[in-house]
Amino acid sequence: MVMKNSFALLCFVTLTATSLWAQDKAPALKLAKVFGDHMVLQQGKPTSIFGHAAPNASVTIKFAGQTQQAKANGEGEWLATLSPLKMNKTAQVLSVTAGKETVKVSDILVGEVWMCSGQSNMGWRLRQTLDWEKAAAAAKHPQLRLFTTPTTTAKTPQRDVLGGEWQICSPETAPDFSGVGYYFGRKLLQELDVPIGMVNTAWGGKPSEAFTSREMLEGVSTAQKLLDDWDARQKAYEPNRAKANYEKALAAWEKKVADMRAAAKKSGKPVARFPRRPATPTEPHLQPNCPSAIYNQMISPWNPVAIAGAIWYQGESNATRARQYETIFPAMIQDWRNQRNDAIPFHFVQLANFRAPSTEPGIPDSWAELQNAQTLTLQKQAKTGMAIINDVGEAKDIHPRNKKDVGERLARWALAKDYGKEVDAVSGPIYANHEMIPGGIRVNFDHTAEGLSSRDGKPLGRFEI
Repeated sequence: MVMKNSFALLCFVTLTATSLWAQDKAPALKLAKVFGDHMVLQQGKPTSIFGHAAPNASVTIKFAGQTQQAKANGEGEWLATLSPLKMNKTAQVLSVTAGKETVKVSDILVGEVWMCSGQSNMGWRLRQTLDWEKAAAAAKHPQLRLFTTPTTTAKTPQRDVLGGEWQICSPETAPDFSGVGYYFGRKLLQELDVPIGMVNTAWGGKPSEAFTSREMLEGVSTAQKLLDDWDARQKAYEPNRAKANYEKALAAWEKKVADMRAAAKKSGKPVARFPRRPATPTEPHLQPNCPSAIYNQMISPWNPVAIAGAIWYQGESNATRARQYETIFPAMIQDWRNQRNDAIPFHFVQLANFRAPSTEPGIPDSWAELQNAQTLTLQKQAKTGMAIINDVGEAKDIHPRNKKDVGERLARWALAKDYGKEVDAVSGPIYANHEMIPGGIRVNFDHTAEGLSSRDGKPLGRFEI
């Protein structure tokens, strides 16, 4: 017995020592997940490189002939800033060293980096769009790189995303990237002939305040009730009660589904649609509709990384609060600029036509009011552009499949306003003003190119001032 116990004890000590040795040898030096093989770094602007090392370690960063130094803090976090980089289509290596550890990132290009964000119409993948098979087959663009940020939330601003990787655009990778983001990036690549990096931070069905920092929202008067309501929900949240309610709802759902399947089997007719499964309980401040929840985990980690600008397709989830959107949306744009200390261009999509048109003048329409709020943002916020897509929307589908025109119309704004390219028409007609004249009203438009005409050549219908 003594010999057996001694042997068991010896085995336990040996295994424990081995485990501790493995932990000691675990690498302390890590780059943030936003950096990876095949990435694109922004040209012409200082950009930061950051990550984790042993506490108080000295860190050396080498890239494109530059050597920068950083010092990790007591928690091991470090950050260094590269001086503005020159455009480079040739793969380069980023090397980071701390003590005896070295981390390298390969195949880095230097060009233009754009963030594409918003809700489902921005997140809609290329494979969900019109003629996607043909587009994907031709998506052989090694100078176009794609990164999709995982859809996750946090209570406070985070230093890094929770996953994702940079991918070279190819027929295999393009189908799962944002359709609007792909067509925008492809157009820039064709016109500018520089490497293009596209970062997707979209999340379907989410309001603009979820993409905005708490710091900014606290200074917006129209956002105060939103913040108070969510704070009250957080304060009242009881995990045990939420779990019990969920389990009760789940049991009821499972019974309902079972009953529907039994009825379908008996009748010989398939179930048209099952009820939605109850959502797993999540505390309010981590729910993706909560103000700042998406910003904290999906936008904040990218703030130190220089970008050329952002494109945005969102508003559907704020359509019932259009007047509020008039202040919250511009605040979000300014917030992203403030956090970067960089007045980045911000081009967005005006919501497409949706639902049946009104038949009488003066009928309130929340969708049109949201479109108007977007127009006001264009008029009042500098360095913005608005892609008008009423002509490519679908009245009965909130997710119109034509994303090519959307992405390319956003690209026209960027090419004309940010890159100085000659573009024959930056935008479709945008209302400028109107005046009373004898017998009618004269309406003036900007962006009329060679003149105005209707798509079908017929007189305008349902035109309202």
